[in-house]
Amino acid sequence: MSAPDQPVDSRESERDPLEGERDPLEYERHLWGRGIARVAGVDEVGRGPLAGPVVAAAVVLPEGVRIEGAADSKTLTPAGRTELAREIRERAAAVAIGAASAREIDRINILRATARAMNRALRRLPVAPDHVVVDGLPVRDLEWEHDSVVGGDGLVHSIACASIVAKVCRDRLMARLAGRYPGYGWERNMGYATRQHRDAVRERGLTPHHRTSFGLLQLELPLEEDPAAG
Repeated sequence: MSAPDQPVDSRESERDPLEGERDPLEYERHLWGRGIARVAGVDEVGRGPLAGPVVAAAVVLPEGVRIEGAADSKTLTPAGRTELAREIRERAAAVAIGAASAREIDRINILRATARAMNRALRRLPVAPDHVVVDGLPVRDLEWEHDSVVGGDGLVHSIACASIVAKVCRDRLMARLAGRYPGYGWERNMGYATRQHRDAVRERGLTPHHRTSFGLLQLELPLEEDPAAG
């Protein structure tokens, strides 16, 4: 996999004179301008919940393609995310999903499980990426050389698209699991440690989709009431 001569600092990218504001594609344009065509943005959702998998998405956009309205998935409504995920899948050059189960999280820890989910997403891309960029800090166990951008889901368009696809995929999965395990409120809390979820764990016990390595710790922590937090 090729990489740019030097790391790209998105803060120094030029502004879009036509819009008078930051160009969402400025990170990708730096790479496209150097002949690096297949830029894969990668993001995950579900590192913090008590239940369910961690899910990652990888998105490669065609050169110059911008998905209007795509931003950090946490800033969007559920309906807005769903519509944008559909458009991303239709217009992207490649989209792939990877996940790591609650059992894997318990066995290898959440950080390594997150890297595993990202690796699975990247391997499932129908075309090999020329460049990989992830949200947040460098991912130690990622099998691809990569850039990392803190706050990347708000700065790098392909990462923002990946965050939306991953969020919609995981939310749908948790809603389906809620039908099999009623009472935990997963269709609303997406597995996060809300009051309803914590009370249900105390009353009903753990399911096969709960992360036992998280249970005792998070039951003693302040409530997590924002399932949109990813």
